[in-house]
Amino acid sequence: MKKRRMYFKMITASLMRRRSRMLVALLSIAIGATVLSGLVTIYYDVPRQLGAEFRNYGANMIFTANGEELTIADVENGAAIVSDDKLVGAAPYRYENVRINEIPVVAAGTNIEGAKSTSPYWSVEGEWPSESGEIMVGANVAENFRLKVGGDITVNYTPEETETSDEVVVDNSVDFRITGILETGGSEEDYVYMSLEDLEALTEESGSIDIAELSISATSEELESYMNRINDTVPSISARLVKRVTASETTVLTKLQALVLLVTIVVLALTMICVATTMTAVVAERRKEIGLRKAIGASDKSIIMEFMGESMLLGLLGGVLGTVLGFVFAQEVSVNVFNSSISFRPALIPTAILVSIAVTAISSLFPIRSATDVDPALVLKGE
Repeated sequence: MKKRRMYFKMITASLMRRRSRMLVALLSIAIGATVLSGLVTIYYDVPRQLGAEFRNYGANMIFTANGEELTIADVENGAAIVSDDKLVGAAPYRYENVRINEIPVVAAGTNIEGAKSTSPYWSVEGEWPSESGEIMVGANVAENFRLKVGGDITVNYTPEETETSDEVVVDNSVDFRITGILETGGSEEDYVYMSLEDLEALTEESGSIDIAELSISATSEELESYMNRINDTVPSISARLVKRVTASETTVLTKLQALVLLVTIVVLALTMICVATTMTAVVAERRKEIGLRKAIGASDKSIIMEFMGESMLLGLLGGVLGTVLGFVFAQEVSVNVFNSSISFRPALIPTAILVSIAVTAISSLFPIRSATDVDPALVLKGE
């Protein structure tokens, strides 16, 4: 115990005598540990953050009928396979040809809350429908019929199979209040949107839907797994991934993680160079002390252990400081780039500290090894 206490006192006293040089080494280690812990935290949190950002671009999985029809029950059974913490939203859609002022228009009946979750990029002037008898119209429809938010329209529906003269023609009409005008820059602007219940009441038919969109916060591998499980578990569903979304997400994530890894490697290399340079200067400064110690019988091992203890203590202090600053750094990056807080990873603390100690020890090996090459006779003679 006394030897350990003496050893610790010796290396701390040596560091304090050379505060300016050791402070430079400590700062370089702390900066390296800060970037390391910060970027590694970002590296592992990027999939979650990036997934949340990509969910703003729409659904990444769709359900279609694998047989004659697709029902709400089928969609619910398929969506139940996805973990609750992964499922952002699910929106069933049923499309019917209706008429406004005797002009054909496509009406889409959906679960309004589900559509909000799966299509957050939709820009709505006004409000989404929230009650029965409310409707949202696409921008093109609003322009063609000169519709405004707050106005009323009458929607007519006639089933195609009732067009023969021998049957009573069903011609339902329902008045709706316009709550919003939808702008997406896509084909959605050609439709009118109402709740699925309102469309079923208008058509007097219920049960089946045409398609369902799901937004799932998961990696491409997890999405593939969910798709396969749904197809195997619910035979009436044909689940497919929206490739333009999942492929883009995978590409961006791979490149971003590669960039983070490259920057981390470069920073660690620069940290090692800085520490090695500082330790080389320290060894050169202490040549006379090393020569004197070797002259009175100090072994190479004791000299190496002293210098190694100093470098590892610097690595420990720099690692602790860098780990704390690294989380602050990662939090700032996450808030400014993704507008959300980053998740804290306790396992990163010992990892970052151990890496800092290891990097410091490795970068000190060559300078410390050169300390054992000091010739006591030459040094003490002043050469």
